[in-house]
Amino acid sequence: MTVTIYHNPRCSKSRQTLALLEENGINPTVREYLNDVPSAEEIAEILNMLAMEPRDLMRKKEAEYKENNLDNASLNNDDLIAAMMQFPKLIERPIVIKGSKAAIGRPPESVLAIL
Repeated sequence: MTVTIYHNPRCSKSRQTLALLEENGINPTVREYLNDVPSAEEIAEILNMLAMEPRDLMRKKEAEYKENNLDNASLNNDDLIAAMMQFPKLIERPIVIKGSKAAIGRPPESVLAIL
């Protein structure tokens, strides 16, 4: 079964998670999500696999979060998913997917539970 990592090579946790996968004999499909932005459907599917709401997957300390008032309680899930597509830097990283399971690599070892 294919393992995919939503990866940002500039992020130390993302690099550590990728290395951990490789150390465990897994050669994942690497998706650099800043360049290959996931669709709304993909983000919704990831949220479902993680059992999270959109804000739970967002990096709230990023300037884009604050500048676009994404903490506004009147925004619905579609609005927040659209913001993640427009500003993929807001998506928490790394995300590892295997089949119907997903995990965020914070800490990197947390992804081992789905492998």
